[in-house]
Amino acid sequence: MPIYNKLVRDRIPEVIESSGKACRTRILNEEEYHTELVVKLREESEEYFAAQRAQDSLEELADMLEVIRAIAVVHGASWEQLEAIREEKEAARGGFRDRVYLIDVEEV
Repeated sequence: MPIYNKLVRDRIPEVIESSGKACRTRILNEEEYHTELVVKLREESEEYFAAQRAQDSLEELADMLEVIRAIAVVHGASWEQLEAIREEKEAARGGFRDRVYLIDVEEV
């Protein structure tokens, strides 16, 4: 059983369960949430630097939207293009407002 122990988008547990798996989560307190957001930014930043295609770079920038708006210009993307991707991801998987922390996933 994979153990993740990381901050995930609000709807990730729903996505996991819709695939026939079960997961455990918990809601982070304010301090943990702040710490895990920093960890998440680092993770997303690493994914951005590892991206091979422009579209992959834009999706990682969308994940880091609040801290890297200026970087989008370097990749030739407008704010509107980057925001559209963020909105699509939020609609499909949620944002990070609910502080969902994925602990593990179990086959059901």
